[in-house]
Amino acid sequence: MVIYLLCSLDRSNIGNAKILNADAGHSLMQNVGMSNDQYLTALMIFFVSYTLFETPSNYMLKRFRPSRWIAFLMFSWGAMTMILGGIRNFGGLVAVRFLLGMFEAGLFPGMVYVLTFWYRPEERALRIALILASATLGGAFGGAIAYGVGKMDGLHGLEAWRYLFIIEGAPSCAGAILVWFFFPDYPETVGWLSDAERELATERIKGVASLGHHRITWAEAKDTLRDWRLYVHYLTYITISVPFSSMSLFSPTIVAGLGYRGLDAQLFTVPPYAIAFVITVSVACVSDRYEKRSLGTAVSMFIAGACFIVEGALPSESFKLRYVFFIIALSFAFACIPPLLSWLTANLRTTGASTLGVPLNVSIGQIGQIIGVYIYKNNESPGYPTGHYTNAGFLLVGGLAVLGLRLMYVQRNKRLGLEERKWRL
Repeated sequence: MVIYLLCSLDRSNIGNAKILNADAGHSLMQNVGMSNDQYLTALMIFFVSYTLFETPSNYMLKRFRPSRWIAFLMFSWGAMTMILGGIRNFGGLVAVRFLLGMFEAGLFPGMVYVLTFWYRPEERALRIALILASATLGGAFGGAIAYGVGKMDGLHGLEAWRYLFIIEGAPSCAGAILVWFFFPDYPETVGWLSDAERELATERIKGVASLGHHRITWAEAKDTLRDWRLYVHYLTYITISVPFSSMSLFSPTIVAGLGYRGLDAQLFTVPPYAIAFVITVSVACVSDRYEKRSLGTAVSMFIAGACFIVEGALPSESFKLRYVFFIIALSFAFACIPPLLSWLTANLRTTGASTLGVPLNVSIGQIGQIIGVYIYKNNESPGYPTGHYTNAGFLLVGGLAVLGLRLMYVQRNKRLGLEERKWRL
């Protein structure tokens, strides 16, 4: 959780830096002299490198062991975040954001992949939720940290947004040392388990989880790439990636459009993310307990989609009501992701399929994240109807796709014999 919290802080703090101390003329955009189109390009370039390096990163994680590879990624993205505090022009921002995306790319699919070595399918949604929910905590902490750092504006001649990047990047670099020495790799090899505990850990997941010693084969890769049902999972992940991206990057901007200005716009991003943490974990618990991951995903998508429609339709001056629906929409837009990913991993039946399928899912989902960069338009402030309606459309279509995929699995299960392994729902 802590690792992904730091990752999400370092990824999304550019949204805080964009408007930090803008009322004093000292925001990132004002100091670097960027146009809004250039800012959007800087956001988009992150997802280009993120998409390119996700799948290779999962291979490297398996090749070098999770503890070593994740520690390397963590130190590298922390260093890139700190370097952002020293950029002077648009070109420097784009170059560093590209590198930041390259190093952050492997973390989330890598951590989901690592869970498949330790836990049974019915135990994963809650763990994925706790990892993903730490991104909501990152949003909450990010707003609170930005509020405090905003008061450092001008200290030693530096703008507050520079301190923000430096302060939020340093813990990732320091934490990488702990990850190198203490992050557990596989139950078959971890040193702090006794022989009896190691045998118990491996026996309980035999046949339903990935194996640390297994190497992906070309036959497994071909089978995974040819399995059409997985592409329905991948396309569905695009639909949830649009609101995930837009909310992560534009929450401070949207809150500013709700009538909050200056440092208050940073502070009022905290409650939505704090509530989203609780809802995300709760939905995952229910989905896992009752083996209803697809329904947990679909219901969350429909609730979030409906709230985005209401938010887009409300008058611009209805600040308090729009803020309430913003909180609900953001919370359930995040909550639909863990059960969807857990559902995918539960229906990947070999280590090779998990090695390739999880990062492909997240990589293809980056199409949605790139779309999310462009939907909240400056000239539509403070209502941002295009952004809200676009999020709603993708979520509602995604919810229908999830129900269709569930129906396909139900039909497949009906054709199976009593002793054959059922597809998870």
